[in-house]
Amino acid sequence: MDVSTYSAAARVSTATDMNSFTSARQFAAWLGLTPRQTGTGGKTRQLGISKRGDPYERTMLMHGARAIITRSTQTSWVQRLLQRRPFSVVVAALATKLARTAWAILVKGKAFDQVRWNPVDVAAA
Repeated sequence: MDVSTYSAAARVSTATDMNSFTSARQFAAWLGLTPRQTGTGGKTRQLGISKRGDPYERTMLMHGARAIITRSTQTSWVQRLLQRRPFSVVVAALATKLARTAWAILVKGKAFDQVRWNPVDVAAA
């Protein structure tokens, strides 16, 4: 995973204390990358991404995800997702995955581990 300088600077400037988020999903929701949910009578519907939070950082993550999908070798996870979902949905899903990975790296203080991020592709290589 290659995080650009602009995206890293935006991430650090908008959320200085990453430990204030209890989970990676909470961080992704704070950025506005998780689906908005609505429902009544016990039936929940997932809508599009909520687009709340910092628009600059969300845009950087979305552009980064779009570049990964179109310009680099696609992982098996991305290929399977592209077979059953529209391109824009896959971009949002990858951007969310990138945000969650960035949260985990910053909170746990460990180096990025490619095997844990996509174990199927690394095992096949």
